[in-house]
Amino acid sequence: MVKLRLKRCGRKQRAIYRIVAIDVRFRREGRDLQRVGFYDPINNQTYSNVPAILYFLEKGAQPTGTVHDILRKAEFFKERSSSGFLQKKINKEKMVG
Repeated sequence: MVKLRLKRCGRKQRAIYRIVAIDVRFRREGRDLQRVGFYDPINNQTYSNVPAILYFLEKGAQPTGTVHDILRKAEFFKERSSSGFLQKKINKEKMVG
């Protein structure tokens, strides 16, 4: 299973995180499949490669809670709420719940 999660970079007391697509069996700093963005919590900057993130989400990748929050703050899901991917996911959750 593939997850979108944060990979810590930067120096001591000055962390910068890469948003990566990574197999769940690899450790946090392990080999990633692809870098899809970065997050700088100190300067509050975010960069995301939207086509790459969409590709992995459509293939079934699960974002971690923190990555999901970062993407939500960047209004990633708001723009795509009318797309079939997110609508299918919302409908499935309504049927289960």
